[in-house]
Amino acid sequence: MNTYHVYGLGAALVDTEIEVSDQDLLDLKVDKGLMTLADSERQQQLLSQLKGHLVAAKRASGGSAANTIIAASYFGANTFYSCKVAADENGDFYLKDLENAGVQYHRTLSREEGDTGKCLVMVTPDAERTMVTYLGISETLSSVELHPEAIASAAYLYLEGYLVASESGRAAAIEAARIARASNTRVAISLSDPGMVQFFRDGLLEMIGERVDLLFCNRDEALGFTGADTIEEAAERLKQYTDCFAITLGADGALVFDGANSITVPSSAVTAIDTNGAGDMFAGAFIYAITQGQSFEKAATLANRAAGKVVTQFGPRLEAEQHQEILAVPTPA
Repeated sequence: MNTYHVYGLGAALVDTEIEVSDQDLLDLKVDKGLMTLADSERQQQLLSQLKGHLVAAKRASGGSAANTIIAASYFGANTFYSCKVAADENGDFYLKDLENAGVQYHRTLSREEGDTGKCLVMVTPDAERTMVTYLGISETLSSVELHPEAIASAAYLYLEGYLVASESGRAAAIEAARIARASNTRVAISLSDPGMVQFFRDGLLEMIGERVDLLFCNRDEALGFTGADTIEEAAERLKQYTDCFAITLGADGALVFDGANSITVPSSAVTAIDTNGAGDMFAGAFIYAITQGQSFEKAATLANRAAGKVVTQFGPRLEAEQHQEILAVPTPA
């Protein structure tokens, strides 16, 4: 009997969302659609230049894996999240936000002086999200922040691909996967971002190891990681690295492989205004569903519905009650 359905490991970032134009991104010299790492000075410079722009969403605890774990928790999963926050006001806010979402965390760790990580999310009129991230103390996330007993008592370990950009974070992910495999905990990983695939592919391969049980990615990440020209070819090549996978395809739904069968699951038509968090939400809903014994097809149907809802509003998260509304919609047999 598992204590947790899913244990997540990733960065702790406090998000601020701002609406911008494509011209703003050009003026700011920021690559559209990617996550770019920056120091605190660069992030503050961008915020100063964007002064007067509409802040599209209130401050929220974020980080890719955190968004996934919080979503899974709101759907009803028992969850645990390992991250690193500083002894500052943002750190207090972050841990309180996890608590409010019902996510367990390592309460006995001492918090160091420094800055809790921050992410500036810029959303263009086509709903694309572009991120500039100051990792702050998250850059030093390491195996110290792991909770081996919680990993061992989880059905799934979930790793965000962004960890690859930090040497200690990557090492922590590899150690967490080692603990998981020794405990018969399944290992899931998200490739996270086309930029991570482009610049850190070797590190991602280190994190994957011989193979993982479940891999999440979007179309661009699948093509970039495998070097394939078509999504069908990419899906075939992914089988070298993982037993099962889910590739999100935006308006085209998702392609999932359960270890035996490949299934394309359509999404419902929605008008997207902000794609930030769509992949994280998909993964959270999907893992929740499969840990409740649902098929990959039903899990992807729920996950598409949840991701479709999150892109119709600003911010990477849904309110607690919205998760229950999504669950209440009957899933076709």
